[in-house]
Order: sequence, then structure tokens, then C-alpha cells
Amino acid sequence: MTERPDQQRSDQQQPDQVDRAATAASAATAPGPGPGPLDTALRLVRAQTAVVKRFDAGLSSLHGVSLADFTMLLHLSQAPGGRMRRVDLAEALGLTASGVTRGLAPLERIGLVAREAAARDARVTYAALTPTGRERLAEMLYTARKVAAEHFAAEQWSAEDLGRLSTLLTRLGGTAPGLHLG
Repeated sequence: MTERPDQQRSDQQQPDQVDRAATAASAATAPGPGPGPLDTALRLVRAQTAVVKRFDAGLSSLHGVSLADFTMLLHLSQAPGGRMRRVDLAEALGLTASGVTRGLAPLERIGLVAREAAARDARVTYAALTPTGRERLAEMLYTARKVAAEHFAAEQWSAEDLGRLSTLLTRLGGTAPGLHLG
């Protein structure tokens, strides 16, 4: 069956239809003036992506690690004895156990993390920060603080802004690893 140019197929939308649909969806999610929940959520995702890219760039160029690697090391450093069961680390990071295993493998290869067996149960393994890992993490923390300070520059962000943002992110479930990092 051939279509005439003036005939639209039902499974295709024209660009102006897409714009109208997006506007309608935005209006449907907006309770009143200002951005609606969907717009707000999408802005948060874009902001998170920008922050991750900035941290990844700073940490990888100077230390050869990603923000995800840094976060794993930070959690381990704050755990008693600098070690955690892999399943507990997975839960703390919001990852699967296999995701943590994949994430820890390169850190083990470069000597920042070691695998330790539990003394009482051979089925349990710990991820432990090595002395080299602690030293390198201290250097990474310096870089991470610098990246954060640049991202939240005082000319653009007041202390009140940062406090408000931190409170709102905590309300969304965004909690920092146990230690106050400043």
C-alpha cells in the first residue's frame, strides 16, 4: 500500500505533534506556575550528569580513577577497619553484588583494595582498603574538594544556597558517606 504525501501514518508523529505532546505532558505535570515534577526530575538528572562528568575529569586525569571508584574507596575508608563485606558495600552504594565485584576488580589490580576472607566464614569476603589505597585516597580527597569548590564557586553559590540544596538532596535520599567531608 502506498501513502499519499498528505496522508499521515498513525505510527509516525510529525515534529509539531511531538512539540504539542511534550507541551501537553509538561502542562499535565505542572501543578501551577513553575516547573512540574517531571521537569524538575529531568533537571536533576542533567545536573547530576554534569557533576559526575566534572568529578570524573578531575579524578581520572590526576589519579586514574572515576567518581564511582572514588566513592567505593571513600566508603571503605569510613568503615570500621577500612573494610566492608562486599554485600554491605553494594547496599551502601545502591549497586548489585556483581556490580561491586566488577567495580572493585580494577582497584584490586592497581593495589588500592585487597580481597580478604572472613576468619570465621570462608563464604564471606571483605573488600579492604590497602595502605596504598589510603594514601591515594587522601590525594583524591584533595582533588575532589577542589573540583567541588570550583563547581560550587562562592560567586554563584552562597553558604545558604549550599545548605538549602544539601537539605533538599537529603530529602530525596541523597546522603553523603558517613563522614562530614566539608
